[in-house]
Amino acid sequence: MFPTSRSPASRQLVCNIGHARARTIASSLGPAVASISYQHVSHSTSPVGRVNSVGRTYSTRLIHSSTNRPKSTDHLTIDNASSLSATDEPQPSEMPKTSSPLAVLPLTNVLRSWMTTTVSSSPFLLPPSLSIMSVLAHTTNPALNPDRNPLLRAFLKKTFYAQFCAGENPAEVRQTIDSLKQIGFSGVILGYAREVVLTDSETKDLASCAADGAAAEECIRTEVNPWAEGTMETVRLASPGDFVALKFTGAGRQALYSLSKRLPPSEALGSAINGICKLAAERGVRLLFDAEQTALQPGIDDWTLDYMRLYNKSGTGGNAVVYGTYQAYLKSTPSLLSKHLAIAATEGFTLGVKLVRGAYLGADPRHLICDTKADTDSQYDGIAESLLRKSWSGGPLQPPAPAAPGSAAEKDTTNFPDVNVVLATHNRESVLKGKALLDSGVAKLGYEEVAFAQLQGMADEVSCELVAGPHESPKEMEMVENGKEKVKVNKPQVYKYLVWGSTGECMKYLLRRAYENRDAVQRTRSGREAMGREVGRRVKGLFGVSSS
Repeated sequence: MFPTSRSPASRQLVCNIGHARARTIASSLGPAVASISYQHVSHSTSPVGRVNSVGRTYSTRLIHSSTNRPKSTDHLTIDNASSLSATDEPQPSEMPKTSSPLAVLPLTNVLRSWMTTTVSSSPFLLPPSLSIMSVLAHTTNPALNPDRNPLLRAFLKKTFYAQFCAGENPAEVRQTIDSLKQIGFSGVILGYAREVVLTDSETKDLASCAADGAAAEECIRTEVNPWAEGTMETVRLASPGDFVALKFTGAGRQALYSLSKRLPPSEALGSAINGICKLAAERGVRLLFDAEQTALQPGIDDWTLDYMRLYNKSGTGGNAVVYGTYQAYLKSTPSLLSKHLAIAATEGFTLGVKLVRGAYLGADPRHLICDTKADTDSQYDGIAESLLRKSWSGGPLQPPAPAAPGSAAEKDTTNFPDVNVVLATHNRESVLKGKALLDSGVAKLGYEEVAFAQLQGMADEVSCELVAGPHESPKEMEMVENGKEKVKVNKPQVYKYLVWGSTGECMKYLLRRAYENRDAVQRTRSGREAMGREVGRRVKGLFGVSSS
């Protein structure tokens, strides 16, 4: 889930975590990707008249808008949501709090987040900030390169870099991971920020890298090998139980060509991916294969299933090493996920599912995307509920054909495979719904099989609310000391996504975070208000004034 912005004027193709894709590559892949841009987590707001939804009439219909978000103090409801909201089911509600959830954050984090969200939500401060960051992200001037300008680097490193990134070297990355775990987070989703940059001419001739010869050898040496080495180092930096984000197009032209033609990876690329998977399995690290534009996604789905077959076998105890990413804003996702679940059940491997709302609103054909944000919300929550319940009944997933006509297997958990789930969302309502299912004991999955994830530096009030608890699930109870007696509490798995690399290497990633905050105006404003309240609470505490 990453933000959308137009491709830089230089028409370079950036291949790695959520890069801009130049229109030249779109034309080489066909009309389905006639417009490719930065990834997008936040949906734009488009009022398009009146619409009736579940018997209710609204004056406007918001098409994929994350600006229509309630404040953190509201009791939240999603119209047309899944059966989770039925009266006989667990209801999402405010988690009872004895103190502010943000109290778990160090003061420096709170102040930095307050500053960042203040800039990002200001109509006066944000436009010039975006312009400056865009120049820094795409400049060829050494004076404007943070890696060559120590003063610029020092400013960025202490502000925006520290807000969203893990570190420039292994020591800094480990320190950041340790600090997050000390706060109470279960771990991190770690990505490698270095981006393989292709010129316009290179993107026009992808086929040359797929054939044998000098061009293919150059692609392996300059694109595949650096991508593989960086990803392997990322796996080494991650701790057991952590995740590593992996984007196939980061490997450059060979990956782009094979995915666009729905071919298996080249020998060199296949060997690199296998090496990454083997190392991750050995270290107890899990891999999240990112989703990409719909023109490339069928190939990515093929590769993902192939590596799940190899590394998510039943002998692993139901624990997935490889996860695929499923975008709830696509109308086809329920049928696609249902198909993958049926394959996993038949072939006996665990399906790893990272569920997001959507990442390529500016690139994917509009008719493939849900008509409204409410439809996307409903689809996300319905899929999440079906996965947590391990049930085909009542949700958007489509059960496989029953063993016999009228068989009860059609609507129960029969043939539902082992699944591990990452609910990757900044939507507090979806987080509360998922947690309500887990806490009620209705879900067939437990907390060891489900993770919640948000981007580092964003939606901290949502993440910290999960971390702070309290938690009341009858499953996976952990004994902790409370004075002289032990009390049973639940520990959800909560992860923060961040990237590592030099300040210069992370500039394009930071620019995307800035665009995302711009597009998610209400969420950013809510984050600013939450951080402001937390600053006020701590100031009052210094003077012994109650914050109630």
